[in-house]
Amino acid sequence: METRRIEEASLNAWPALEQILFDGWILRFSQGYTKRANSINPLYPSLDLDIEGKIDACERLYACHELPAIFRLTPFASPPGLDRVLERRGYRLIDLTLVLYLDLTHWERQPVHSAELQEEELDGWLDIFCRFRGSPPNAHQTHRAILQAIPSGRVLHSLLVEGRVVACGLGVLEGDYFGLFDLITDPQSRRQGHGTQLVSNMLAWARSKGARHAYLQVMITNAPARRLYTKFGFQEAYRYWYRVPGTGGQG
Repeated sequence: METRRIEEASLNAWPALEQILFDGWILRFSQGYTKRANSINPLYPSLDLDIEGKIDACERLYACHELPAIFRLTPFASPPGLDRVLERRGYRLIDLTLVLYLDLTHWERQPVHSAELQEEELDGWLDIFCRFRGSPPNAHQTHRAILQAIPSGRVLHSLLVEGRVVACGLGVLEGDYFGLFDLITDPQSRRQGHGTQLVSNMLAWARSKGARHAYLQVMITNAPARRLYTKFGFQEAYRYWYRVPGTGGQG
């Protein structure tokens, strides 16, 4: 397992609509839809530019986009003391998230109840996702644009039980790395094992397409999801968190 490779694949799997490379930092802009796509990602070593000046420059750029300067910090963040600098400047730590990894070459699919995995077109899948989220499709136009912009092998799956869609998810296959995103179950059909069936079927699909590694992201506070992924053998690869100038932010 190469953790930096997982990080790169996950950034590619959820692309920003606009992006700037700035001295080892990746600045992402997507009209404010999700923090992942609207954050500063210090991923590579810098040229030792003044750290305070770099932060000032980022704040100005995000202000020009009418967005807060949100930093997404991983163990790869450079320089290593950036988190402390941001804390000193009043940035708050929020949304500690686990990146989980599964070696698909040793994964054994467990028997599941009868269910059908179906590939959906973008608009149909987004309608299902919005219905399960309880939000109108017109609130997800940026979400739609991000899904369209995914450069790797995007697959939009739904899970059918007795002909009815009960769950859906996004999978992104880049080389032999498979990422799971946007997993959601119909609120009327929860606690019936449909999430387990969805993940199992999507992992089996990915392995049939040559995937050897699977990864996903889950907030540390989401205990039910963590229990589900542990059943499959997912283990923590690394963590990331956000530093925000205020209390706002999404996803």
